[in-house]
Amino acid sequence: MTQIPRSALILGLAGVIPFAWGALTLAVPAAAAWGQANLGPRFIGPYVQLYYGAIILSFMSGVLWGFATKTEGTRAATGYALSVIPALWAFFMTGGGPVSAGMNLIFGFAGLLALDYAFWTWGLAPRWWMQLRVLLTGLVIACLSIGVFT
Repeated sequence: MTQIPRSALILGLAGVIPFAWGALTLAVPAAAAWGQANLGPRFIGPYVQLYYGAIILSFMSGVLWGFATKTEGTRAATGYALSVIPALWAFFMTGGGPVSAGMNLIFGFAGLLALDYAFWTWGLAPRWWMQLRVLLTGLVIACLSIGVFT
C-alpha cells in the first residue's frame, strides 16, 4: 500500500468537519443551541449535512471528470459519463425531507465509492486513492447515519 500524502489526508479529514458538526448538533442539544445562536439554523443538524453533502458529491464529480481526462477513446467517454452521476444524484435525490435526503446521500456516497474504485482500477486515480476514499466515505456515512437514524 502507498501512504496517503499528508496534505490530502488532512484536507480530506477537514472536509468531514461539516458532516461531523451536523451529527454533533443532532446528538448534543447544547451544541445545536450554540450553533443556532451563533451560526444560524442552516448550519446545524441535518441542514448542514444535506447541503454540504450535495456540494461534496458535485465536487467529487469534478474529481472523477479530471481522472477521465487521463485516458482516451471509449474509456474516456465512459469515465466522463460516470463522472456526472454523483452530481446528478445529489441534484435529483436530496429533496423530500431530511430522512429521505440523508438516506439518498448515504447511497450516493456508497455509489461514489464504487465509482472511485472503478477509476482506481483503471489506473486513473493515485495508488493511495482507495485508502483515502474508504476512510472518508466511512466517516461521512457514519455522520449521515446519525442524521437519518436518530
